[in-house]
Amino acid sequence: MRNILLAVSGLSPQVITEALYALRHEGREVHAIHCITTRKGRERILADLLAPDSGRFAAFLADQDIPVGAIDFSGKNVHVLRDPMGRELEDIITPEDNEFLMQSCLDLAFRFTADPGLAVFFLVAGGRKTMTSCLTLAAQLYGRPQDRIFHVLVSPEFESCRDFWFPPRQSVPVQLKDDKGQPYWKETRYASIHLVTIPFVSVRDQLRQDFLDQPRPPAELMQTLIRDTPQILVINLAEGKLIFGRTERDLHPTRLALYAFFAAQKKECRQTCACAGCTDCFLDASQVLGTDDLARMYEKIPGSRLIEEMSDSGIGGLNRENFQSYKSKIRKDLLSAFGQSCLAELEISSCGSRPDTRYGILLDRNRIRMEW
Repeated sequence: MRNILLAVSGLSPQVITEALYALRHEGREVHAIHCITTRKGRERILADLLAPDSGRFAAFLADQDIPVGAIDFSGKNVHVLRDPMGRELEDIITPEDNEFLMQSCLDLAFRFTADPGLAVFFLVAGGRKTMTSCLTLAAQLYGRPQDRIFHVLVSPEFESCRDFWFPPRQSVPVQLKDDKGQPYWKETRYASIHLVTIPFVSVRDQLRQDFLDQPRPPAELMQTLIRDTPQILVINLAEGKLIFGRTERDLHPTRLALYAFFAAQKKECRQTCACAGCTDCFLDASQVLGTDDLARMYEKIPGSRLIEEMSDSGIGGLNRENFQSYKSKIRKDLLSAFGQSCLAELEISSCGSRPDTRYGILLDRNRIRMEW
């Protein structure tokens, strides 16, 4: 069986050679390396790790008597995060950036775990903390019995040294810094690197079989783990979040207030007929814009600003134009959190043609719970 090291890396690619060193000393071979990183991270990998003449990866192979080519690792194995327009990410700064990261981790985890002849070593020691979290989640969703999650622990004084990549057989001095930032020299033979196996519970066997035919968005993967019991939508204004099934999503106060208004409208409908898919409680835009209930919902949310302090584009200045904008943003929030399969019954839907369009939520009122 071939072993692939799938790593996340930021601006310190030393973690890759440190992990290779630790794996080799535990008798675990690595046949290929794939790395998820940003544009800046790729530049650091190519300049420091994979440079043709002075790369640390080549130095590691030579030091450990590993034949060139025995480990498949080159620029083509460095996977740079991109947005939907194909632009490379400089860094992971926004929630949207994190979504691109999560999807990249899932895509590569899906790709490699689809091959029964491969074992995947998920290395979660590098990059931002969110990179570690995303790759760990990918391993939990797609990991199999032969796969592992690894972390590496390096002697603290060597951990932050940019000149330390692994302890070579022939010890060399490297410049370190003490607790006061003063430089001093220490031989690499004093460095220790320990491989830590992180226990994890894989839910791959609990995913629906049709969810293993191609990579899926994280929200859809999470929803498939929830079985046939009808899921309840909880609008928790006190904590500023939505809960559907076992998935939670924090919402911006203005968007939460608007969504809670429509949920309450559905919940309070007095029709006695079957509720799911019914539009009798739907309102036209003028009814939405002319109510004081929105402000009352908004004021129940911790962290919300006073209505009189809101800008004209906020909840206090809702009009037909920004109503559509808020509705679109709420839809995006719901899609990201709960997945495409749940969107139709959760989103603020519309019925009728302009100018008689009405808006509301299709979810059955018996599956809605309001918490103040």
